[in-house]
Amino acid sequence: MPKALITGITGQDGSYLAELLLDKGYTVIGMVRRTSTLNFSRIEHVQERITLVSGDLLDQVSLINILQEHRPDEVYNLAAQSFVPTSWGQPVFTGDVTALGVTRMLEAVRTVDTSIRFYQASSSEMFGKVREVPQNEDTPFYPRSPYGVAKVYGHWITVNYRESYGIPASSGILFNHTSPRRGLEFVLRKITYGVAKIMLGLADELALGNLDSKRDIGFAGDYVEAMWMMLQQPEPGDYVVATETTHSIRDMCEAAFGYVDLDWKDYVVQDPRFMRPAEVDILIGDASKARRELGWEPSVSFPELVRMMVDSDVELLKQENHLG
Repeated sequence: MPKALITGITGQDGSYLAELLLDKGYTVIGMVRRTSTLNFSRIEHVQERITLVSGDLLDQVSLINILQEHRPDEVYNLAAQSFVPTSWGQPVFTGDVTALGVTRMLEAVRTVDTSIRFYQASSSEMFGKVREVPQNEDTPFYPRSPYGVAKVYGHWITVNYRESYGIPASSGILFNHTSPRRGLEFVLRKITYGVAKIMLGLADELALGNLDSKRDIGFAGDYVEAMWMMLQQPEPGDYVVATETTHSIRDMCEAAFGYVDLDWKDYVVQDPRFMRPAEVDILIGDASKARRELGWEPSVSFPELVRMMVDSDVELLKQENHLG
């Protein structure tokens, strides 16, 4: 029975990946930080089947101890300070976790067992001020946020450890992916939750930032399958994972409000607080390598994703507010 360690297991991607690996017969070890506000809601339905261990990407010793005790075959490094706007307010912390945290985990792998297959969660935010459209594995990076800069470091240190020490380490350059489990601060979830509140009479407007920025956005459940596929390849490598279509924030509003027969223009207001200091205007991925080498294809379309998320948020708000 293969064994996998997932950092960031309580997040959106960690929860979907845990489900996938359990279904494939893995023993799953989930690393969590000791905090006063630890939230297991995303994994509570599979928590009894997971071994949770205490560790922190800021603490080298804890990472080495986990690897020595549990001896995983695969490590999926999903933990990060992952909200782009927060990275401007906490740039040093973002760098310490999202950049140097990758080095600490790779050093732990190098120390304990260099045959461990390693997955690094890279990000389309690394492309930032894009050099070409669409973006592929060879597109130069031009990050536009401390988060994007930190992810570039994490990406290249993974390549460096692969080439320097022979660690079978792969990076997934994942474009935006979301689900009903996404945090409320992320834009499509913010939109679908806002639509649900307005539809149920719990709000009368939705405040957003730049409506013109465009994102390639897919379903998180599809994207974690690509992570697993990467670590099953005979040789490690880096892969763009994307739907190859792009939607503006305005498009997202139109789709979500339109699903419940509302006109988004009657409810959406722009708020300067949600404008980024440096904007990423357009992201759209070229996932041809993932299709060709992994056999990966997204299964959930953008309209299906929007409907899934609006329906989920309506049900959630009905339960929270005891509505029939």
